[in-house]
Amino acid sequence: MYQVIVTYSENEPWWFFEEWQEDIVEEKSFETFCSAKKHYDDLFEQLKITYEENRVKPPLLAAFWNDGELIYCDDCDEELQAYKGLMLVKDYQKLDDGECEHNETVDNCGKTKCCQRYS
Repeated sequence: MYQVIVTYSENEPWWFFEEWQEDIVEEKSFETFCSAKKHYDDLFEQLKITYEENRVKPPLLAAFWNDGELIYCDDCDEELQAYKGLMLVKDYQKLDDGECEHNETVDNCGKTKCCQRYS
């Protein structure tokens, strides 16, 4: 089963930290990849209009944000950038694109600011 998931968090959707599913604000399941991809594309276009900034990472992971939209982090005792995440996953796992062996939750590669609980 495929899921198209929208998250709202201080983390971009490609991090997949241990408790990432707690950040889900919207979710829809699909039997086929094609129907899930169509829904993902529709949401992507809507979010692109709503948010000033976006960044996409393969496979089918996108973050949207407006500079200055912050979330207070109790663990960090500071405000962090808020991200609306969009992802297409299969059984709540990142899709395998055949090339993506890099796991960003283990090997930090460029995130500017990360909550201390994940450092």
